[in-house]
Amino acid sequence: MAAPDSSASYLDRLNAAQRAAVEHGLDGSAGPLLVIAGAGSGKTNTLAHRVAHLIVRGADPRRILLMTFSRRAAAELARRVERIAGRALAGRPDAVSGALTWSGTFHAIGARVLREYCGAIGLDERFTIHDREDSADLMSLVRHELGFSKTESRFPAKGTCLAIYSRTVNSQTPLATVLRDVFPWCAMWEKELRALFSAYVEAKQAQGVLDYDDLLLYWAQMMAEPALAADLGGRFDHVLVDEYQDTNRLQASILLALRPDGAGVTVVGDDAQAIYSFRAATVRNILDFPTAFAPPARVLTLEQNYRSTGAVLAAANAVIGLAAERFTKNLWSERETGAPPALVAVRDEAVQADYVAAEVLANREAGLRLKDQAVLFRTSSHSGPLEIELTRRNIPFVKFGGLKFLDAAHVKDLLAVLRLAANPRDRIAGFRVLQLLPGVGASTAARVLDSLATAADPGAAIAAFTPPARAAEHWPAFSGLMTRLIAGQSPWPAEIEAARLWYEPHLERIHEDAALRRADLVQLEQIATGAPSRERFLTDLTLDPPDATSEAVPPGRDEDYLVLSTIHSAKGQEWKSVFVLNVVDGCMPSDLGVGSSAEIEEERRLLYVAMTRAKDTLKLVVPQRFYTSGQAARGDRHVYAVRSRFIPDRLAGFFAREAWPIASPEAATAARPDAPRIDIGARMRAMWT
Repeated sequence: MAAPDSSASYLDRLNAAQRAAVEHGLDGSAGPLLVIAGAGSGKTNTLAHRVAHLIVRGADPRRILLMTFSRRAAAELARRVERIAGRALAGRPDAVSGALTWSGTFHAIGARVLREYCGAIGLDERFTIHDREDSADLMSLVRHELGFSKTESRFPAKGTCLAIYSRTVNSQTPLATVLRDVFPWCAMWEKELRALFSAYVEAKQAQGVLDYDDLLLYWAQMMAEPALAADLGGRFDHVLVDEYQDTNRLQASILLALRPDGAGVTVVGDDAQAIYSFRAATVRNILDFPTAFAPPARVLTLEQNYRSTGAVLAAANAVIGLAAERFTKNLWSERETGAPPALVAVRDEAVQADYVAAEVLANREAGLRLKDQAVLFRTSSHSGPLEIELTRRNIPFVKFGGLKFLDAAHVKDLLAVLRLAANPRDRIAGFRVLQLLPGVGASTAARVLDSLATAADPGAAIAAFTPPARAAEHWPAFSGLMTRLIAGQSPWPAEIEAARLWYEPHLERIHEDAALRRADLVQLEQIATGAPSRERFLTDLTLDPPDATSEAVPPGRDEDYLVLSTIHSAKGQEWKSVFVLNVVDGCMPSDLGVGSSAEIEEERRLLYVAMTRAKDTLKLVVPQRFYTSGQAARGDRHVYAVRSRFIPDRLAGFFAREAWPIASPEAATAARPDAPRIDIGARMRAMWT
C-alpha cells in the first residue's frame, strides 16, 4: 500500500501529544509505547488514528492485533479506523473495509486462538463455552458429587466457590493467599476447595467445555510454549491494547509472550482509572509497563481534557493528586472554568433522595434533559431510597446493571438446545434441555447424558433411548430436532428457528408471560442472522451478551429518562450534570475496601472516576447520618458519618459548600427587633449555683 502525502492532513485535528502518540515509531524503531490517557483526553480518537496511520503508512491491517475490553469498543474502534484511513486513502476507500480481522476483546481473541490451535494443545475442536451462571451450576454439580453440600458446617455456596476459583486463576496467586486476603471466611475450607477445583477442571475437560477464565488460562499456557508463542506472535506486526489498567496478570503475560521485545506494542490506559481489582485486574500492569521491556517503553501523556470545565478538573486533579503512586499528569481544559463542584450536606439518605430528585427536576425545567443527568453511587444498594423517591415523583429512570439478556430463563433454555447440539457432552446444557420435557427428571437426564458421553453417534443414541412413559409423547419431537441439529442438516441460522419452534410449546406451558418471552426469542433469531455459524454465534453471545430482555427494557430512544449507575458501570461515560451519592467514609471508601493501602488507593481512584464523568456541574452529596439496617422503622437508631477522607480540609478550596434544605427566612436565627431577648445561658449556669 503506497504511503499518502507526507503532510498527513488527516492528523491535523489532533493536539501535539495525541499526534506524538499516533506517529510514534515512524523512524523505523517502533519500540513499545505507553499512552497515559487522562479522563476525557480523546483516548479512543488517538488509538483509532494510530491504527489508521499505521495502515496508511503501509502496515497490513490483517497483521494488526487490536484488543479492547468490550465488543462494542472494538466495533467502534474499527469503524473509526476505516473512516480515518478511508479519507486518507481517497483513491482506495475500500482498502481497509473489514480488514481489521484481529480486533476484539481479550476473551474473544482467546476463543479464536484456541479454535485455531486446538489440535496442537489437546482441545476438542467442538468445545463449547460456559457463561458465569452455567459455570456456577457445574461447580455446584461437582460440589454435590463430592459431598460438600452436606458438610456439618456451611460450605461456601457455588457462586462463592466460582469467585474464589476465578480470582485464583486470573490473579495467578496461590489459593491460600487468595483465601487469606479476599475470602478469609472461607480459609478453613482450603483443602476441600482445592479438591473441588481439581474435580471441576476434570469435569470441564471430560465434557469438552471451557469457562470464561479458561479462554485466558489456556491461551496463557499455550504461550508458555516457545514454538507456539513464536508462531502466533509472528502473525502480527503490531499489537495494541486499550484500557491496559484493567488487565490482569494472565492478560499481561499473554501480551509479553506475544512480543517479548516489545516491538510494535502500544498500550493505552490511565492508572488513575484502575478500579477493577475485584475482577483480579491489577494496576501494577500499567505502572510497571515501562520497565517490562529492554529498552524501556516510551511514555506519552494526554492531559488536555475535552469533557469537563476547569473547576471540575481542578477538584479531580486535587483528589487524585494525593494518591500514593501514579503517573504524574494534570488534566486541563480550554473550556471555561465554570462553577466549582459542590459538597452538599444533607441530614440523611431520605433527604439525599429528596434533594437529588428536586435538583433533577429543577435542571429539567432549566432546559437540561433527564438523559443529560446521572446519579452515581458506590454500590447498587445505595440507590434504593432514591429509586423510591423518583417513582413517587414520576421521574423515569434507567439503572445500569439490570437483568442481563442471558440471565433470562427462556433465553438460556433456547441457547442450551444449541449448545447441546454443538457439544453433546455438555452436561449443564443437557440437564437444562432434557428437564424441559414433562416426565424427565434429574435421574433420567443423567442416564441420557451418560449414554451421550460415550456414543459415537449422539443423535442415534438419543433416538434409541427409551424415555419414561410420561415423557413418551414429547420424546420423538425432541429426538428428531437433536438428530437434525447434531448432524447439521439445517443451514445456519435456520437451526435456531427450528430450535425455537420446538421450544415454544414448552415456553407456553412453563411461563405465563409467554408472549413477551417469545419476542425475546425472535430477537435472538435476528441477532443470529449476523453470525456466520452456530459456533460463532454461541461464542459471541456468551462473551458479550445484550444488556436486557423484555423484563427490563429501558425507555425508547424518543423518551427522556434519568441515568442511575454504579461508578464501575459509568466508566467511559459522561453527562452534563452528575450527582454522586454518599460521599462519606464507610461508603467512599467502602467499609469493606479499607483492609489495605492498595484497596484504599483503588477507592480513591473510584471517586476520581465518578468526578470526571461530569461535563458542567458536579454535586457530591454528604449525608450526615445513616439508619442502621432494619432499624429505621423501629425508632431513630442511626450512626453518624463524616465526609470522605479523600476530600480532606486542605482540598476544601476546590469545592463550594451547600446545605439542603435551605433554611426559610422565618427560621432565621435573628429574632424580630421588638421581640424580648432571653439569656438562656444564664439560666443554665444558675442551675448549678
